[in-house]
Amino acid sequence: MTTQVFHNGHILTERGFETGVCVVVEDGHIVAVLHGPPPASGEHIDLQGGSLVPGFIDVQVNGGGGVLFNNATSVEALAAIARAHRTFGTTGMLPTLISDDIDVMRRAIDATHDAIAQGVPGILGIHLEGPYLAAARKGTHNASKFRVPDADDIALATALDNGVTVITLAPECVPTHSVTAMVERGAIVCAGHTAADYAQTRAGLEAGITGFTHLFNAMTPLQGREPGVVGAALDDASSWVGVIVDGVHVHPASLRVAIAAKPRGKVVLVTDAMPMVGSDDSSFDLYGETITAVDGVVRNAAGSLAGSALDMASAVRNSVHLLGLPLDEACRMAAQYPAEFLGLGHRLGRIATGYRADFVVLDANLHVRHSWIGGTE
Repeated sequence: MTTQVFHNGHILTERGFETGVCVVVEDGHIVAVLHGPPPASGEHIDLQGGSLVPGFIDVQVNGGGGVLFNNATSVEALAAIARAHRTFGTTGMLPTLISDDIDVMRRAIDATHDAIAQGVPGILGIHLEGPYLAAARKGTHNASKFRVPDADDIALATALDNGVTVITLAPECVPTHSVTAMVERGAIVCAGHTAADYAQTRAGLEAGITGFTHLFNAMTPLQGREPGVVGAALDDASSWVGVIVDGVHVHPASLRVAIAAKPRGKVVLVTDAMPMVGSDDSSFDLYGETITAVDGVVRNAAGSLAGSALDMASAVRNSVHLLGLPLDEACRMAAQYPAEFLGLGHRLGRIATGYRADFVVLDANLHVRHSWIGGTE
């Protein structure tokens, strides 16, 4: 049995950041969080005053390390994406497939299944962002790929049997019975890329939608007489919302309003990351079109935002510096809350007894110094 003792740092426990605490890990899981001097036995890991926080969980990752999931639906591609994001503290992620054809979806789901079966570090499941979306709010998605799901579609989209499946759809484009069928087959369904009004969004929530993909982006806004999708999301106490905190996708004031409106624990940091994260390449191809990052902003040829060049460590820093959040809450938005959204909150996202030893060490400037997945650095 391998025993590790993490000590001499600021450790984010259930009480907040604490010093004079150590974390004991055996065979990849936390067996104790102790106050006082660390036990003498085991491998001692000196945090050297850094902040030990739960590993970040990103539920929307299109690519990284120069790889776009749509263009490379293989275990090797998923491993490359996960490695790139781990550099920035992401120890768990959902590779995200942008709207595509059925055969690409099938290959992506198969690759995700195989990656999990083979123990590729960090892969928790898959996020299918489309193709059941609204052309009016397509963003950089190719509307020619959009369709209304039939029974075969639902069976395929929910076929992953060894990981989490998130499906983003436009509630006005998908019958409520189809939403319910997806949920009954184990999927987590989110509203996104949608032109729905408030009533249509409420109907989707009642059918089983529990999340909103990149809140404010590619959805109808909150207005006085028509609350739209944003209003429905902020009004609903039970659902989660993903937010891209890069200072570009959403104004910081709008994000502060959303955080104030939602119950604590219902706002989740996401990156919507593209291949340039963890890569020197500033462009990639999607649907045969070149997408380019200029000054860290990713756009297609028409000028529409096309994902981001954001990483989770930057999202945490931005939440502190742009939104004024305390570091412990920013870290919960990057770890604990996404774990709970995915139904994994009983084993991931916290530094507590019984949880997997997925850790990140941040330095004084909130940059990632080290990471562990299941106790393995």
